[in-house]
Amino acid sequence: MNKIDPWDSPNANDRQLSVDEAKILDQLGLTGDSRRKFLSRVSAASLSVLASPFFTAEVFGKAISNNPAASPEELLNVILVDLRVNDTVKPLQLDSRMTLLDALRERLQLTGTKKGCDHGQCGACTVMIDGKRKLSCLTLAATCKGKEITTIEGLAGEDDLHPMQAAFLKHDGFQCGYCTPGQICSAVALLDEAKEGEASYVTEAVGEIKEDIQLSEEEIRERMSGNICRCGAYNNIVQAIMEVQSGEETPARWEFASAEQMKKAKSS
Repeated sequence: MNKIDPWDSPNANDRQLSVDEAKILDQLGLTGDSRRKFLSRVSAASLSVLASPFFTAEVFGKAISNNPAASPEELLNVILVDLRVNDTVKPLQLDSRMTLLDALRERLQLTGTKKGCDHGQCGACTVMIDGKRKLSCLTLAATCKGKEITTIEGLAGEDDLHPMQAAFLKHDGFQCGYCTPGQICSAVALLDEAKEGEASYVTEAVGEIKEDIQLSEEEIRERMSGNICRCGAYNNIVQAIMEVQSGEETPARWEFASAEQMKKAKSS
């Protein structure tokens, strides 16, 4: 839309201001001649900076509209990004500041990836990017162009669970389940790291390692320390990961309480 240059216009009201620009000038008490003089001295970029505090939640809500084909007019700092998610390319128009986590949940409806702390501290939002585990809440969606993104929805086959998912079920590696998608994605990538010989803080004889690190409980706990389970299912998570790496079936460390044990527990 063409705008009349304010210092070519005899009347400041002839200039076609955006809603945000007009709101700013009204709040500054600039009308008529005072508005025209102000506009003759301020650049468009400066006015944009002044406008930033006035962007409302409604504006940002439009920027992350559930409609993947949202028009550019509804977005801020719009960019075009082709996200390759779970072997499918998703062309999106995004705000350049949108995180991968928000793009997955709000734009692609892949809600398996959870938003926990939103500060990169809990690990609930962990996904895999080019096979490496990443915190999607700290990753800009715009930086993922051309990369392979795998979320919890992309791990299972058409009919079968991923071995790590099956192991988590067998060993009861969750309670509330909120952290579980991030835990599983992190565990899958962890095994690839060990296979490639990537050492951790507790790895012994680092100089002698080339590949296929056999993970001890201590190794797994250290490598999974970025994924927090507030329910405390850590022991079962460790057992699930050990079983998948070794390929050997191990008995679960838990069992359902018998009627006699339940009766005894209630009476104590």
